[in-house]
Amino acid sequence: MADTPIANTHQYEAWNGYEGRHWADHQARYDALNDPMNAPLLDAAALRGTDTVLDIGCGNGSLTRLAARRARHAVGIDLSAPMLEQARRTAEAEGLPHVTHIQADAQVHLFEPATFDAAVSRFGVMFFADPVAAFRNIAGALREGGRLAFVCPQSFDRQDQARVFAAVAQHAPLPDLTAVSETGPASFADPSRTRAILSTAGFEGIDVTPLDTEQIWGRDPLDASAFLFGWGPMRHWLRDTPADAVERAREAATEAFGVFETGEGVRLKASCWLVTATHA
Repeated sequence: MADTPIANTHQYEAWNGYEGRHWADHQARYDALNDPMNAPLLDAAALRGTDTVLDIGCGNGSLTRLAARRARHAVGIDLSAPMLEQARRTAEAEGLPHVTHIQADAQVHLFEPATFDAAVSRFGVMFFADPVAAFRNIAGALREGGRLAFVCPQSFDRQDQARVFAAVAQHAPLPDLTAVSETGPASFADPSRTRAILSTAGFEGIDVTPLDTEQIWGRDPLDASAFLFGWGPMRHWLRDTPADAVERAREAATEAFGVFETGEGVRLKASCWLVTATHA
């Protein structure tokens, strides 16, 4: 169970259900997707050997462990029990005693005030039920002058994966992933909204910089398609779709992934924002 109350119960249920288990069971696959963001994100956070770092939405803990190697101590917070179990097990296997993991909602968790020198996040801040409240809570956990650095997606139509999802949508119903929403993957796609939220929450010196990286989706198009169709949201969207339509959609995705096949796997460009700020 989570260590503190949960504000976002929908996300808690998802990340402790099949979606969280899929991420935990396929740790290496998700790291292949997202690890290219680690170095620029940690460089932007300007971590020092004396720092205590908070990793928001730490998941399987890849970023937390890398932060711990640059800092004195790293704390990963996440809603997902399956992913935190994997994170703890991996940190122990890598011999990192100065890593702590907390199952809690960063929006409402009672952090000890002024504990952290920096807070980082790799795709972990887009789903807050109330982002201003969440970042205000995180700001309170930072020491004066504490740094914030996170990576979030730009709009969906700027991602290479939009081509794959468009192919799937020809055969099976998908939601409008380009729609603007207050919470969700693209909730920080608009830099002006990001700046307004962070400013209201008590941050200053806010900078939003484009960051393009490549994500490895699989060894080949068939492998990439199988991974995509095991992903929690895809399973949810297609749960009532007839099996023959799902199979046609899978074949279409495999063909679309073929456009991005290289000698080093299926590689798609991810267009992100690298956001930095300072606790006022």
